[in-house]
Amino acid sequence: MRGAPLIAASGPGPLSGHTIAVKDLYAVAGFAIGAGVRDYPGDPEPEHATAVAALLAAGADITGIAHTDEFAYSITGSNGTYGMPVNPAAPQRIPGGSSSGSAVAIARGEATIGLGTDTAGSIRVPAAYQGLWGIRTTHGRISSDGLLPLAQSFDAVGWMTRDPQTLAAVANCLLPPDASGVGSGAAPESAIDDVTAKPVRLVVDTGLCKVADAALAAAVRTAADTLAAAPMTLDADLESWFTAFRTIQAYEAWRNHGPWITTHPGALTPEVAQRFAFAATITPAAADRSRRLLDAAASHLRSALTGRILLLPSTATYPPLRTANPAELEAGRTRTLHLTCLASLAGLPAVTFPLSETDGLPIGLCLIGAPGTDHSLIRAAHAAADRLG
Repeated sequence: MRGAPLIAASGPGPLSGHTIAVKDLYAVAGFAIGAGVRDYPGDPEPEHATAVAALLAAGADITGIAHTDEFAYSITGSNGTYGMPVNPAAPQRIPGGSSSGSAVAIARGEATIGLGTDTAGSIRVPAAYQGLWGIRTTHGRISSDGLLPLAQSFDAVGWMTRDPQTLAAVANCLLPPDASGVGSGAAPESAIDDVTAKPVRLVVDTGLCKVADAALAAAVRTAADTLAAAPMTLDADLESWFTAFRTIQAYEAWRNHGPWITTHPGALTPEVAQRFAFAATITPAAADRSRRLLDAAASHLRSALTGRILLLPSTATYPPLRTANPAELEAGRTRTLHLTCLASLAGLPAVTFPLSETDGLPIGLCLIGAPGTDHSLIRAAHAAADRLG
């Protein structure tokens, strides 16, 4: 759904001249939330979601409401009812999801800000697949009022842009200053000092990078060398952490949407329906066990990243072909989620930006920081991108 504009800014502000593509999980006054599901929309929303209202107040216009994967429970960008949008950066490849519609609108130049959500990578994956900048903010740092949840323990507000300046401008409007009082408006030169001197240090775990395809892992290692990132071993129990993350995500997703799905059989496409069928089997006891494991994992990650910024491949694979079979897509999705779940399970901010292209396919580099360092992380990513050239 689009307009010129669809919703005009509340007044002039620092984002005047910018336009927003809003993921169809956010309340936009006068429109029903669709969540990518044909039969789901109910009554029009009486007021804007908090993040939407803040962007309008900052001077941006809403140019459209963008499709999402069904209930945001996917990272492919496919939707059985509305189809799969074309990835402008690689038309034969999938666009990534679940913030696929917002990402494609930005990549096409139809808007300058793609407002989305990131539960398990739904900002980072489409941004990486389409050569965009994107941020998953610290969990809970921006109000989720007016946002249809998937899994509240991990859902985070995020957005995508074509450049770091716009990414930072949105952060200045939506996020409070970092704990140190830092905002994101400083020139990238100051961020270069931030990421090469103590107490904040870039680090890389080459073992984690090996989760990705060899070419992606090699590109990240080369970037880490150029940025003088220090080697570290995160001691991540990836398989156990991912399994626990997947369990809690599914448990909460079913609690949120299971009653509606039960009364609307056949409303979902097989890919998403299968995930919800699994979600329906998670018992409270299993969820409690997984939550205890994730609490320990989150504490470990937050401690390990105090004063550090972790470099990772944004995804484990190149964007798969649109013709890839479901088993292929699921295998790539699982490997990518092993990487993206790290920031999600610990509630950490993560910024992805275009690293390079290989055979015409975009690669994303992800920076993960300590909680509440969102502005500093954007500055560090801007500086790193400049240094990498």
